Amino acid sequence: MLEAMDNHEETENLGVTDGSGGTNHRRGRTGSVDGTGSLDGSTDSPGARCGTTTGIPSSTSDTPPSPQTSDLLAALTRSRSSVAELKRRVAELEQAHGQVTALSEDLAAELEETNRGVVALYSEEHQFAVTLQRTFLPDSLPDLPGVELAVRYLPAASQSEIGGDFYEAVETPDGLLLAVGDVAGHSLQAAIVMGELRHALRAYASEGHPPNVLLSLLDGLLVQHRPGWTATLCIVLVEPGTGRIHIANAGHLPPLLMPSDGAARYLHDHGPLLGLGLSHPTPTTHHVSPGARLLMVTDGLIEIPGAHIDRSLQELSDAVVQGPQDSQTLCDTLLETFAGRQIDDIVIFTAVVKA
Repeated sequence: MLEAMDNHEETENLGVTDGSGGTNHRRGRTGSVDGTGSLDGSTDSPGARCGTTTGIPSSTSDTPPSPQTSDLLAALTRSRSSVAELKRRVAELEQAHGQVTALSEDLAAELEETNRGVVALYSEEHQFAVTLQRTFLPDSLPDLPGVELAVRYLPAASQSEIGGDFYEAVETPDGLLLAVGDVAGHSLQAAIVMGELRHALRAYASEGHPPNVLLSLLDGLLVQHRPGWTATLCIVLVEPGTGRIHIANAGHLPPLLMPSDGAARYLHDHGPLLGLGLSHPTPTTHHVSPGARLLMVTDGLIEIPGAHIDRSLQELSDAVVQGPQDSQTLCDTLLETFAGRQIDDIVIFTAVVKA
């Protein structure tokens, strides 16, 4: 068969010396033949001859991969896909993070600008409310020969809303009427209700009503026209030249009486709050000697959250007793002593009965 193939193929004749010294002619290959007849000195096994002389592929190249190899290849493919997907998602997250960061910076800038605007607006509104509240208070105090008056009013701190504290001093047919009150709540509306009460008090007092009747009239005003609103109010009617004072108190802090010849004491006469529709007791009468001093305040001066009111009242009494005799100086001293720790409205009203 090899000779027939040699007849049809154009090959170069190569001379190879065999073991006997002759020449062996092979076509298409070169190499020395050893004693066994193999080329290039390799082992002439059947498998080798088959792979080199017949052109049939070796059995190693045709063997299919094992299941383990297939699994590893599949896992590698999936891993490469997962890595590519993770890279894509990381890129998306980095882009989203950049957008969120930029948005956060924009929102922070807008929030800061808004806060500045709110603070400025609140300051303007608070100043307007305080100005309005001051218009509801007396411009001046009566100047009578038998009584010396002094007053201090301090609005709520700037971080708080305004309150409804007020005071009044008005001449009536029966004497000099003094009053200190406080509308419940802290708002512009509370200040408006306070203004209504104060003006109504002046109008009713000019008609000559006794203190307890004044409280009943004001109570009816709140019940009918301002339902849900309440207020405290202490009224003191001073009769110059008689040495008598008449007190009607609707739930307010008691006034402090400092006789010229005795110890200071609180006058604890009181009735219900205004705005509840309840009746008010008749006023109590106290005789005072010439030179006696009377002090009325709102709770903004002494009230401290968590502290008992009786202790605060005692501290106030001690400060008055140890304080200056002059009414104006006493008011300033009390403000310096107590007002620094307060945030609510403050009213300090003193009267010296001279005769």
